[in-house]
Parts: sequence; structure tokens; C-alpha cells
Amino acid sequence: MSFILKPVDTVENISREDFIKNYLKPRKPLVIKGLTKDWPAREKWTPEYLKQLAGDVEVPLYDNSKADPSKPINAAVAKMKFGDYLDLIQREPTELRIFLFNMFKKAPSMVNDVKIPKHLIDGVMESLPSMFFGGSNSETFLHYDIDLPNIFHTHFNGRKHVILFDYEWKTRLYCLPNATYALEDFNVGNPDFKKFPSLNGIEGYEVFLEHGDTLFMPVGMWHWMKYLDGSYSLSLRAWDQSFMGKAASIWSVFKHGAVDSLIKMMLKGKYANYREKLAVKRAEKAYAKGLPR
Repeated sequence: MSFILKPVDTVENISREDFIKNYLKPRKPLVIKGLTKDWPAREKWTPEYLKQLAGDVEVPLYDNSKADPSKPINAAVAKMKFGDYLDLIQREPTELRIFLFNMFKKAPSMVNDVKIPKHLIDGVMESLPSMFFGGSNSETFLHYDIDLPNIFHTHFNGRKHVILFDYEWKTRLYCLPNATYALEDFNVGNPDFKKFPSLNGIEGYEVFLEHGDTLFMPVGMWHWMKYLDGSYSLSLRAWDQSFMGKAASIWSVFKHGAVDSLIKMMLKGKYANYREKLAVKRAEKAYAKGLPR
């Protein structure tokens, strides 16, 4: 019993025509190793450089623990000065990580270190660059992004293990109702297929990112990530340009953000228990029927 994982296609560079035809339209992931070859960030963004830019900024930190059902899914477990945190992840293994950190607001000059991939895709939100940091042993739980963007995820200063699943496997992945993340009781890197049988046979992708690699993740792609070294990534988001794509993004943010948070505040633990049971029931039903959803 196992996932069926295949490698992500990898290219040095790619034309706009080939990218749209073979990856954007069919919603297939891709690693572009040469996209950052002419980015100043590839050489400049060392831990020492980032510390100079924002070392005194206090940042919220998160770990691998399951979310408290009565609190927001992204509740911080600690705070630390950014420079001290960078020292920590370079020095020793830790679960602590930072996510959705807009370094560009703290250091506007960083925008000159990145070249937006406008030659490949339209709709890149240049005002919303996000950075993610993690120590070795830290993991990003299995989820898809609430606003349904296309994502260019570039990694720096180490290695990261990534497992991806197409959106169509949502139900079999024990997706929680009204949420964009999975039941967190199973370890994606080493799942218990006896306890969670609907995971068996799910098809996905696996890749190990290295310094300078850019992973393209299309709209709705589920992703789980584990930092193998203390390292960090930059995500650039590009909205689906179709009317239906934009409408789906707005609805997803409303349903999975505002509505879910409201119900969670009202019902707390009861709501958490209900939707975990429903996620299991739906997953087992889909598995029994041989369906991906």
C-alpha cells in the first residue's frame, strides 16, 4: 500500500508557448532550474545578507503540531527576532518555521534582486511576494492555497522535499469540509495506509528542490513540504486570468476563510470533531467507489 509518486518534469529553461501548452493549461507542475540564473537574489540572498536587511524584526514562528480546533489554523507558537531565527536554523534542526513573510516591505530594495517571470505567464501579483523559512525537520502541512493562484516557488540556501497531488484527489486526501487542508493525523512523508486506507493508490508527484530551483505549482495543487536543511523560499503568485478563475478565487477565500472562521469560533471543538469524521466518511466512500474525489 502506498502513494504512486512520479518525478516532476524538470527543464533548464522553457518558452512561453511550451509552458502554457504543456504545464499551465493542463495544470501540471514543473521545475525550472534556470529561471533564476540571472536573478541577483541567487547569489545575494545569504542568511547574512537577510539579517542585515531585517535582523531586528520580530517574527511569529510556527511548528509541526496539529492546529487547535478552537483557534485560527495559523496560530503562532512563539516569536523571535528574525536575525536570531536565521542563526537558529543554520545552527541546528528545529521544527520552527516562518510563512507568508513579506520581506519586501521590510527591505524594498529586494525587489531589484528578482525578475518577475512575465515572459511565461500573465497576472503575476508583484505586490504580493511571500517568503517561507524553515529549519531542518520543519514541515508545511498538506494543503492547497485558499486564493487558488498559480505559484512560482523558488528555493534558496538548502534542500526541500516536496510532495504534490492534483486537486481532483481532494476527497481521498481527507480534506476537511470548508477548509483547504487535510486531516492532519497522517504523515504525508510516511503515512499509515492501514489507518487511512483511502490514501492508497493516490497518484502524485515528488521532487527535491535545491538552491535556485523554481517549482511551478498550478491552481489548486495540493502540496506538502519538508525542509531538509535550514533554508527559505520565495513564492510569486499569478492569478488565473479567466472570469471563472477569478470568481472561484473570490468564492474560495470567502467560504474557506470567513465562513470557516465564523463556524469555528461559534462551535469550536464540536465543529472540529464533526468535520474530521465527515472527512473520513467521504474519503472512505470515494475509495470504495474507486473515485479520485
